[in-house]
Amino acid sequence: MTLEELKLQAELDVVIDANHLDDESLRIPQLHNKYLCILLDEKVIFEKIESKLKILKRDKWLYYSGKMSKDDLEKRGWEQFDLAILKQDLDRFIESDNEVITLSNRLFVQKEKVAYLESVVKIIANKIWNIRSTIEWIKFTQGS
Repeated sequence: MTLEELKLQAELDVVIDANHLDDESLRIPQLHNKYLCILLDEKVIFEKIESKLKILKRDKWLYYSGKMSKDDLEKRGWEQFDLAILKQDLDRFIESDNEVITLSNRLFVQKEKVAYLESVVKIIANKIWNIRSTIEWIKFTQGS
């Protein structure tokens, strides 16, 4: 599920229908469970991407330092890297590698999805307090 799809879905689910507060309060556990399950799935994806990035950075370190075997190079479809790079410059080459940048961007988006879902779960958990406040406001305005 993309971040945009999540935002659109959450936008609908966090709204409180003031005309049906009883139904809204009954939906809270279902909504909470729905977003908690999505959050857990997205956290697993985050961890997998993060692990792939660590492995890719290690492989790129081997590649740029000239320590990768020819078999590994062939397996990945990479050409031998012929420049001699100083040890202190390796990180610069690794961090600017297109594959590393692409995977880092995926990790960033996944991190934002997880953070967004954590916020949605909190909003839904607090929805009962918003419903209670709405009920109190209605009582107050009606003179009860």
